[in-house]
Amino acid sequence: MEIRSLIFLLVGLLSTAEMVVAERGYFRRPSIHGDTIVFTAEGDLWRVSAAGGNAIRLTSHLEQELDAAISPDGRFVAYSASYEGPREVYVLPIDGGRPRRITYDGETSGVRVRGWSPEGRVLYATRHFSTLPNTQLVLVHPDTLEQERVPLAQASDADWTPKRSGMVFTRLAKQSSSTKRYHGGSVENLWHYYDGQPEAIPLTADYTGTSREPMIWNQRVYFASDRDGTMNLWSMKLDGTDLQQITKHKGFDVMGPALDDGRIVYQLGADLMLVDLADPRPSVVSIKLVSDFEHTREKWIEEPMDYLDSYSLSTDGKRLAVAARGHVFVLPTGSGRAVQVTRKQGVRYRSVSFLPGSNEILALSDESGEMEFWQFNARGNTAPEQLTDNGNIFRYAPNPSPDGKWFAFTDKNFHLWIHDVEAGKTRRIDTSDMYNFYDLQWSHDSQWLAYVANGDNQMSRVWIWNVKEQTSFPVTTERTESYSPTWSPDGKWLYFLSDRNLVSSVRSPWGNLQPEPYFDKRTQIFQLALRNGLTSPFLAPNELLDGNDDETPDAENSKDADSKGKRDDDQKQQNEKIIEIELKGITTRISRLPVAAGNYDDLVASKSHLYWASASSVSGGSESLMSLERKHDTEPVTVMSDIKSFELNSDRSKVTVRKSDSLYVFEANGRGPSNMSKAAVSQNGWSFVIDPVAEWKQMLIDAWRMERDYFYDPNLHGANWKELLDRHLPLVERVTDRAELNDLIEQLCGELEALHIYVRGGDHRSDDLSVFPSSLGAVLRKDAQVGGYVVDHIYRNDPDYPDELSPLARPEVDVKVGSVIQTINGVDVLSVDHINRLLRGQAGRQVLLTVKDFDNEAERDVIVQPIRISQEAALRYDQWELTRREQVEKVGNGKIGYVHLRAMGTADIGRWARDFYPVFHKQGLIVDVRHNRGGNIDSWILEKLLRQAWFYWKPRVGKPYWNMQHAFRGHIVVLCNEKTASDGEAFSEGFRRLGLGKVIGTRTWGGEIWLSINNRLVDTGFSSAAQTGVYGPEGEWLIEGHGVDPDIVVDNRPHQTFEGKDAQLEAAIGYLIDRIKEDPRLVPKVPDYPVRPGQKKTR
Repeated sequence: MEIRSLIFLLVGLLSTAEMVVAERGYFRRPSIHGDTIVFTAEGDLWRVSAAGGNAIRLTSHLEQELDAAISPDGRFVAYSASYEGPREVYVLPIDGGRPRRITYDGETSGVRVRGWSPEGRVLYATRHFSTLPNTQLVLVHPDTLEQERVPLAQASDADWTPKRSGMVFTRLAKQSSSTKRYHGGSVENLWHYYDGQPEAIPLTADYTGTSREPMIWNQRVYFASDRDGTMNLWSMKLDGTDLQQITKHKGFDVMGPALDDGRIVYQLGADLMLVDLADPRPSVVSIKLVSDFEHTREKWIEEPMDYLDSYSLSTDGKRLAVAARGHVFVLPTGSGRAVQVTRKQGVRYRSVSFLPGSNEILALSDESGEMEFWQFNARGNTAPEQLTDNGNIFRYAPNPSPDGKWFAFTDKNFHLWIHDVEAGKTRRIDTSDMYNFYDLQWSHDSQWLAYVANGDNQMSRVWIWNVKEQTSFPVTTERTESYSPTWSPDGKWLYFLSDRNLVSSVRSPWGNLQPEPYFDKRTQIFQLALRNGLTSPFLAPNELLDGNDDETPDAENSKDADSKGKRDDDQKQQNEKIIEIELKGITTRISRLPVAAGNYDDLVASKSHLYWASASSVSGGSESLMSLERKHDTEPVTVMSDIKSFELNSDRSKVTVRKSDSLYVFEANGRGPSNMSKAAVSQNGWSFVIDPVAEWKQMLIDAWRMERDYFYDPNLHGANWKELLDRHLPLVERVTDRAELNDLIEQLCGELEALHIYVRGGDHRSDDLSVFPSSLGAVLRKDAQVGGYVVDHIYRNDPDYPDELSPLARPEVDVKVGSVIQTINGVDVLSVDHINRLLRGQAGRQVLLTVKDFDNEAERDVIVQPIRISQEAALRYDQWELTRREQVEKVGNGKIGYVHLRAMGTADIGRWARDFYPVFHKQGLIVDVRHNRGGNIDSWILEKLLRQAWFYWKPRVGKPYWNMQHAFRGHIVVLCNEKTASDGEAFSEGFRRLGLGKVIGTRTWGGEIWLSINNRLVDTGFSSAAQTGVYGPEGEWLIEGHGVDPDIVVDNRPHQTFEGKDAQLEAAIGYLIDRIKEDPRLVPKVPDYPVRPGQKKTR
């Protein structure tokens, strides 16, 4: 018997071992040399024979190792990894060993290894040497770390022509959106550059789609292109002729191809494919990962608050239901155990809410394949019940009625629904044409639902819906923003917030920077009498009032507080009392509460108080929880500051507050807890396990479902979305880490052929180490003969803003170009392989330099404070911007102004004000939105440019000035290019459509379906949805997928731009000079002063 058991045990162990070896992985970014392939799986580098078989792991660091490239002699692998924070280039032996870091760029955008030169230098792509954020190619020697820039302003990958006489390169880096079959202005295309040529020439200009990743062999260029609708391998002669298709895959793109000696390896789906160009029939490289698949093991979530989705307090205040990382829990607010209510893996539970007066919890779940409402027992000891079965669109949190018979909810289609819990029926009660419904609040008798809807004028309006009549009524007008309704417990009042304090803090349009009205603290608290003849509890007593008409008992200070049972009975009777509402004239029975206006939201009435959130500014900022007792002669009280959110339980007796990563529960008596630690909900023991494999499958489906529900086009651009899920879903079984899941989601969502789809984030394995190199704000060159690093260039910035100076340019440092840095903090700079090794982690700290000045060769010590590499990138950009402005000023003879906008965000309106108003009086203006990253302020800028001068003021002394103030009277051009994106494109198109001037440059990115990132996945990653399309008055969709076509096409070619030429800027200056000559737009001459008729008679 024992022998038999042992045999079965050995057989079981053998089967397990075979299963581990045979399990397939998800293989990415391969490289090939001879019969050796190196690729990425599980975030590590692996080596395998081109014939397939067991793969050998080469790296094991927590961070991702990517972009493997095998050296020409087959002895080394170059790759990128972020071991110390920034992604840098490393080299390790092909047989394994200790990696060596060979770059210290420190760029937040990272670097990518693109191959090796024939003589054994590593070619990599970086933005580190570009003033504009352009990707460029750099060669680095793996031993000496000496670098050489490829003389092209834009290049993302390349291969050398025979005899290294030139290179074929991909000019632009892959645009960041997950988009297939892209034809916008940022499309990747192949160019050819020979040493000594005046300029590079395009090779694939015949096709507006993607051509990238050139590989040269036998006088032909092999590359990836989507000419047939799918990314496949193609080839052509070196001059771009004789185009031939090599592979004909459908369904999945060819990704990351690499060539060696007539064979190309590439990723297809989750596999690596190999094609021999002598017999181009692709075959799968059958790979076995001998691995423990660490990422697939169960994972304990020990910080659940990092993934908190929602929370809800029970009616008795003893239990707090929470949803976190896709599961539902009940935490005790006092002593007791934490209960895990849901345990099924691969299902996402969210949006929890206690059913009032019960031990039951409502939550949304995707267990059925759609988002449906389920009911769970708070003890987690009974099977859950599915309440709805008609979900076909994304749904939002349930809002149960106080009697537990109903719950209301909204969906992504702007529908408002009521579900009858007992009958199990759901009916739609309202549909909005303008934004979704929000601020749903039940009356205490469960017969009325208050909610907010926006009208055609986009103003928010409070409505109430009656359960019995099944009809809705507006209780505020469309003339004001009104929202956040809440019912008084006695059923006499409906409180709400409204933005009616429209008092501008800016008094007039006079002054610098074109002052405009600014309405802060616009929100006030109002009450609406539900019946005629009610007396407000906030009204001062008088001889006709005894003060008790609307007295509300305080939870702690009631005259009847001697008996808790008595209070509970009173509350029950109050809840059972039917609210009577007189609808006639209801909008006239409104009064304002004696509370100063502020930036308020989330108004809720407790038994004795009103609660609301108060923000520090109208645009947000820190929030405080406020309260106001509902009686005469009372003042608001700050209950708790710096909160994230708050809720009251169903009987309004207790408050739950989220502050930082803690939850607090305390009495709703208008005051904060006297002991914060006692009020804190204990998280001790609240940890749980998740199954990553099941979670990955759920996240893929969830991303698919949310793209379906959020995408602006219900027809999904004609995509067969279900078939696409069926095609990609089997590959999730191949996924072995979170990064691979993102790769798979990108492949799926790219099928929508829309921009603004980004797959980012998630629970990745990572190393917390973050040691970025710092910068001295200069270009440094190693020169052993002079004993250190020579300062070749110090980056310049706008002299009017000295805070942004390069560390070496500060007056107290005064290091000049040509000076030699010999030591850093006493360490000889030549004793390390790169000077940035000595500058790691030094940003903002005092650093001692020994410097030898170039003019007298005297050595001196100076103290500098290096800046972060990200600040150096901004400094390089500053120099580019400054030199453009200087060129415009010089060539334009002082008649032309220049403004560059890097993006369209809050910081950029500040840059606009800084740079536009000093030049608003010029005769010409260049608004440069090249490389503009987008945002949302296009209307602000366009509105400024639309202002016109229609009369002139002339004081007794001085020059005339005009109305409208700061209107630009001259000629304007906009500069755009292939990196102008999103709102930068909206501005460019709007500028032209509004007749403001000409657009010069190249076609823009092509992304004008605006995005949403509210659709977070269960581990906080996201796959953003393009959810709001844009069309013009002519009835055509604008910009998306194509970009804005400039009026005058001028390209900044890659080599001449590298050498310092800016053809686009030159064209803009020349155009404006000509227009100013034709139409100088001078200020009209001051007319003769009048002599009035009456004065003539007296002369």
